[in-house]
Amino acid sequence: MKQQRALTRSALTMMSVLLLAGCGTSGPADVSGLRGIVGTELAGARGATQADQRKIDRTVVGLCAAFVWTRAECAKHGEGGDD
Repeated sequence: MKQQRALTRSALTMMSVLLLAGCGTSGPADVSGLRGIVGTELAGARGATQADQRKIDRTVVGLCAAFVWTRAECAKHGEGGDD
């Protein structure tokens, strides 16, 4: 009986230790992969000119290609435009 209690106690202790070890904090992740998908074209674009609209379109294409948005959401981007 004493062995079973000791085993149970050690198992509960180990579960607690492992749970707490897994819930640590880490620093910010590297966003270079996301920058590669989305690009940096959108910075400074207002949508007021055709060049700005092209920058916005390139960003949307990257997001759609990475499946960040659904197909329906990506299709809405071209609705009613000059695309």
